Amino acid sequence: MSSTEPEFQLDLLGEPCPYPALQTMEALKDLPAGSVIEVLTDCPQAFIAIPDDVAREGHELVVPPERTGPNSRFLIRTHRK
Repeated sequence: MSSTEPEFQLDLLGEPCPYPALQTMEALKDLPAGSVIEVLTDCPQAFIAIPDDVAREGHELVVPPERTGPNSRFLIRTHRK
C-alpha cells in the first residue's frame, strides 16, 4: 500500500507522558503490515520519543512529524521485522 491516508487513528490528546509513546508502540503491534495510522498527542516528549521508537521497531514515518501549538501529529506505516 502506498497511500498516505490513515486507515486508523489513535487520539492520545490529554494523555500524560510517557503513555502516548507506549500506547503508540502497543497499537502498532496489532495492525497489519503496511497499515497507516495517524497518532495525535499533546505530550511534548512524544515529539522525539515516537519517531525514535518507530524507527527502532522497523516502522516508518510517512511524513515528518507535524507540530501545531502543543499538538503533534504522526503518520506511521507499520512494518514487520
